[in-house]
Amino acid sequence: MFMGQYNHSIDAKGRVIIPAKFRDKLGQSFVVTKGLDGCLYGYAEPEWKAFEEKLATLPITNKNTRQFTRFFLAGAAECEIDKQGRILLPQVLREFAGLEKEVVLIGSASKIEIWDKERFEASNSEFEGNMDEIAANMETLGFSI
Repeated sequence: MFMGQYNHSIDAKGRVIIPAKFRDKLGQSFVVTKGLDGCLYGYAEPEWKAFEEKLATLPITNKNTRQFTRFFLAGAAECEIDKQGRILLPQVLREFAGLEKEVVLIGSASKIEIWDKERFEASNSEFEGNMDEIAANMETLGFSI
């Protein structure tokens, strides 16, 4: 399980350092794709394969299925970690997530999320005041603390 929060900078070439604790679980190569809420998702190979298999079970005749599948697969890229612990994020993914200088990498259970720092802070502040309501809604999904 991925957990924790790390602040890094993205360099002029579009490279970002992947924290050592994440590298251990992600492996030498992993998939980065568009994520929900304006961030990027990073999946280790086994989790990505499981995600692809779930997508393959969805009915192609359903328009939402096609859009959902396109969203995640069209921008997906395999990223390799270099000797300095960095990955090169493709331009299309950097633009989607608004990544320019300061980034936040967070562990999110089976994946990592890569955020523009300002976007992450704005997203967090939006939900911090509503955590009681969110927690109550989680119970309707069968999750309780």
